[in-house]
Amino acid sequence: MLTWAEFERVDVRVGTIVEAREFPTARRPAYQLLIDLGPEIGQKKSSAQITHHYQPAELLGRQVLCVVNFPPKQIGKFLSEVLVTGAADAEGHIVLATVAGPVPNGSRLI
Repeated sequence: MLTWAEFERVDVRVGTIVEAREFPTARRPAYQLLIDLGPEIGQKKSSAQITHHYQPAELLGRQVLCVVNFPPKQIGKFLSEVLVTGAADAEGHIVLATVAGPVPNGSRLI
């Protein structure tokens, strides 16, 4: 079992996708995202394998849940700075984790 203190170490924040573009050099279909995580954290980049359910234009303005305290991950020439969270559907395609209503960017999952 996970302790409360261990759970609190994972920093999950709400951010708004402000830019989404194709990532043609990724091994698996993916998008490059720019996410506004509020004034404390700023804008961060992420690579997300979410091409099955989403088109780049429809991602703009969408609020998502991001893990902001993992180390950055180099994906080819792209540095992914945060992990965008989601869950796999019945076929294994990722559906984004989001909030039920608008909240300020940078709000922490508690």
